[in-house]
Amino acid sequence: MLPSLSGRRDALKTLGCGFGYLAAAALASRTNPAQAAAGGVQSVNPLAAQPPHFTPRAKRVIFLFMQGGPSQVDTFDYKPALAQYDGDMRRFDDARVLAKTKEIKSHRVFRSPWKFKRYGDCGQPVSELFPHIAQHVDDLCFLKGMHTDGVAHGPSTLFLHTGSINLIRPSVGSWVLYGLGSENENLPGFVTLQPSMGNGGPRNYGNAFLPTRYQGTAVGRAGVPAEQARIRNLSNPRFSADQQRRQFELLRSVNAAQLAQHGQDQAMEAVIQSYELAWRMQEHAPGRFDISDEPEHVRRMYGIDEKGTDDFGRQCLIARRLAEAGVRYIQVNYGDNTNNPRWDQHSNLPQHATHAFNTDKPVAGLLQDLKQRGLLDDTLVWWGGEFGRTPYAQANGTGRDHNPYGFTSFLAGGGVKAGFSYGETDEFGHHAISGKVHMHDWHATLLHLLGLDHERLTYMHNGRPFRLTDVHGEVVREILA
Repeated sequence: MLPSLSGRRDALKTLGCGFGYLAAAALASRTNPAQAAAGGVQSVNPLAAQPPHFTPRAKRVIFLFMQGGPSQVDTFDYKPALAQYDGDMRRFDDARVLAKTKEIKSHRVFRSPWKFKRYGDCGQPVSELFPHIAQHVDDLCFLKGMHTDGVAHGPSTLFLHTGSINLIRPSVGSWVLYGLGSENENLPGFVTLQPSMGNGGPRNYGNAFLPTRYQGTAVGRAGVPAEQARIRNLSNPRFSADQQRRQFELLRSVNAAQLAQHGQDQAMEAVIQSYELAWRMQEHAPGRFDISDEPEHVRRMYGIDEKGTDDFGRQCLIARRLAEAGVRYIQVNYGDNTNNPRWDQHSNLPQHATHAFNTDKPVAGLLQDLKQRGLLDDTLVWWGGEFGRTPYAQANGTGRDHNPYGFTSFLAGGGVKAGFSYGETDEFGHHAISGKVHMHDWHATLLHLLGLDHERLTYMHNGRPFRLTDVHGEVVREILA
């Protein structure tokens, strides 16, 4: 026999283990002004834009992740000593090798197969691998003293994304969304395009112990063409748009009255907002990922419809469209789902030429497009991998090993100095020796550029405050414009 039920709210909560109530309540979004004036409860969008700690230099981030570790000495960190001592056997202090052999080994110095040339007013040396990016060096800020934790792809990739090697911690994008909210209530605030399922997988864009609303939204996945990348299940073919809207409005009005009568519930409000966002995304999100309305000259700028550059070019163009729409943190992934990430050339360094070709024109197109639209000033573009590569030939062969001790990333826009190079590696490009920037320091600086104090951006979990930089990190003020 059914228990006595005191009303519709109790019935929905009791029947079907409460799922009927949950689903109905989740559609009861925020109260309209008339309901609020009548004493109704007005829900608050948990992803609404939040004030920063101080005046920001950037409003959003586009991270161009080069999975696998591009070689700094073959791209942007020119080292004449590699050519001078090419073929010589020299001892290199390398913890990765030391852990395996228990002794410091001699390795063959390996010159870069590519020529370097200086570009721009700043005179930045750039490898012939990147002729298009080279045209933008006066807009770029190079960090040549980067170093990080972890010598394998999995740990270093996790560290780059979360600031931790072995603990489940929120990703950079989740921390940014938690601190600042979103500029657009119709789209996710944190989007990652075609992420890899390996080397951390979803943890690289996960929220960990932060509320689930701060997790990244994955669009597509590595190995699937960008042309097919979409947010799944956005449409309902069973009902027309008008039918869905009328159904939604009815349920919203019914449940708004219930919320006004029984008071607020934070957990319920969070579910309400997730359903509300999903509803709005049905109308707004598809257009952001549809580049068919872009002019032909813009498509050419990104290398779209061209062999090699089409896939990454589409990702970069979508990133610009998302930035334009107010998405707070956008990650564009150049990677795959194999055990050997794309830039990971242990035995075939010339393969770097393929990956450089595939990404050079799209990245340059993104920089040019952002600049001509006035978006580069308040958009921070970050290009880099989880580590670099050794200046010597691995096992005296034709490739380079992992190198977390000194590598290069570059930045553009968003309050960093343009046409500037900071930091230096030793004469062979192995270890950072000056202007050293640890990954914790870069995370602190990224947050600072967004107007967030990395020491104040905390979240209580398991009885103690956590932050992206843990107990480390210093803002690199030397690169601030």
